[in-house]
Amino acid sequence: MLISSIYKIPIVILLLSGSLFFLGLYPDISTIIGGVALFLIGMEYMEGGFKAFSGSFLEKILEKFTNTTPKAISTGFFTTALVQSSSLVSIIIISFLSAELISLTSAVGVIFGSNIGTTTTAWLVSLFGLKIKISIYAMPMIIVGIFIPMFLKESSWKGIASILIGLGIIFLGIGYMKEGFEILKEGIDLAQYAMSGYAGIFTYVLVGIIATIVIQSSSATMAIIITALATGQIEYTNALALAIGANLGTTVTAVLAALKSNENGKRLAVAHFIFNMTTGIIAIVFIYQLAELVDYIAMIIGIGIKNYTLKLALFHTIFNVIGVIVVSPFIGTLVAFLNKLFVSKKQSKGKSKYLDDSALGLPSTALSAVIMETKHLYENAFGIIARGLNLKKKNILSSMDLDDVVADLYTSDTIDIDDFYNYWIKGIYGEIIDFSTKAQINMAPEYAEELYKLKLANRDIVEAIKGTKHLQKNLLKYTSGRNRYIKEQYDDIRKSLAKLLRNIHTISTSNEEDVIILLLSKSKIHAERDDIIANGTLDRLIRKGLINNQMATSLMNDSDYAYRISQNLIAMAEVLFIDIDSDLKKLHVDMGISDEEAKSIVQKKDHS
Repeated sequence: MLISSIYKIPIVILLLSGSLFFLGLYPDISTIIGGVALFLIGMEYMEGGFKAFSGSFLEKILEKFTNTTPKAISTGFFTTALVQSSSLVSIIIISFLSAELISLTSAVGVIFGSNIGTTTTAWLVSLFGLKIKISIYAMPMIIVGIFIPMFLKESSWKGIASILIGLGIIFLGIGYMKEGFEILKEGIDLAQYAMSGYAGIFTYVLVGIIATIVIQSSSATMAIIITALATGQIEYTNALALAIGANLGTTVTAVLAALKSNENGKRLAVAHFIFNMTTGIIAIVFIYQLAELVDYIAMIIGIGIKNYTLKLALFHTIFNVIGVIVVSPFIGTLVAFLNKLFVSKKQSKGKSKYLDDSALGLPSTALSAVIMETKHLYENAFGIIARGLNLKKKNILSSMDLDDVVADLYTSDTIDIDDFYNYWIKGIYGEIIDFSTKAQINMAPEYAEELYKLKLANRDIVEAIKGTKHLQKNLLKYTSGRNRYIKEQYDDIRKSLAKLLRNIHTISTSNEEDVIILLLSKSKIHAERDDIIANGTLDRLIRKGLINNQMATSLMNDSDYAYRISQNLIAMAEVLFIDIDSDLKKLHVDMGISDEEAKSIVQKKDHS
């Protein structure tokens, strides 16, 4: 590996030297390429800046306003137009799919809308980049962006700083591209290579495809096309064909990116490919008719007949809108095809369902993935704990009386909790810790704190299973023994834990905050009340000679295990389903009572 790297160094140096020599001979071309490079760097900065805000609004918008196809398409358009990055929107959508926060139908709708959203770049460049000397605003924006983090340390301000720097660099890039094409025109007139008819259309479509594949950004390609058109380096009709090619070129980059993506990424890439190919074919076949439509609409909205740059931006938007109109009625059929094309690998219940590297791109989506996976881990743990207590899971989840739940044994034999733990829990737990470690590297403190709480919740789940293992041996022994007094105590332990599991299940499926808070508070009080040492039960049994010393020792130890299991599960539920401390404080403030008074109210409600 080291030897091959050493051999590559001279090749890289040779290529750099050749590039510098070539660009030195053609300073106008180097100015254009430098402008493109600055444009791409600016886009990267802007994307990074908007990532800092993603937890505040972007994911919430994409999650809440995508439940219908029209909403999904509109949301995809507006979010992409806002952040000027279809790749950022795609990252969020893929991570949402992985965490099952959005359906594939909605995700495809967002991607279609995002395609229209990317056309706003052409409007911005045409309206501002070429009409005014925006490069003069670049330096002030970059300077302000650099100084902001020195005085304001919050992640949101850092995001604003990145956006300002990105915009400034984009403005510089557009300025350099325009300048480069104007200089180039003095030596070489590219307009002489204009081609008419469909031969010219196909040729320039191919050029647009190749340019987008090389640059890896359709926005940058469109910026080049518009600046070249503005300086008269290319003909209007050829610019239309280049715009179609830029759209088609993004499908190649999407497919290449999907090769190393998960099933969700592949599905969206194929949807993107089908959409762009359909749109491109329509645009090529009806290019002259679309050009006439553009002239007609331009006249209505006040775009001058000779204002080719704005007309190009309008053309770019129109054929993407037509693509959405044509393809969107078939989204259901497309989704069914995509699901058959990429069948998810059969998930073992002992492996993670929601952790995917695509979710690491944004702190909030990484956090969502960990939350979903922790719930998955608890779902598996629920079954193990129920079996360890010799209870049937379906009975716990039903409305069956708890005495009947305890009486209906799961098995007459001992189950091996270690085997269940190794198959159902250990792998997922390890993956959660590994994923969390990767996710927290670039996380802001507030996200890192939430992630730390989730790690503790996962540890509590594991500890609850270990506690069940310790409890299991004596539990099976004494519940099948002849001493009814010790059997009653172990059945009470099982009943108490069954009630807790039932309450947590209710909490996990409830949206009513007051219900969740009340159930968790009741669970805490029950756990304390069921402590056989504190409530005097153990002393009474020993004093009356109802159990022997060995039974008393076992019961004391196992009561402690049961208490710890309860504490672990309650702590997990507090983190996973509600931040109980802040909500209780809010409830107490709203009610105007103290913590002790609130506890008293809960106890009274419990007795009633």
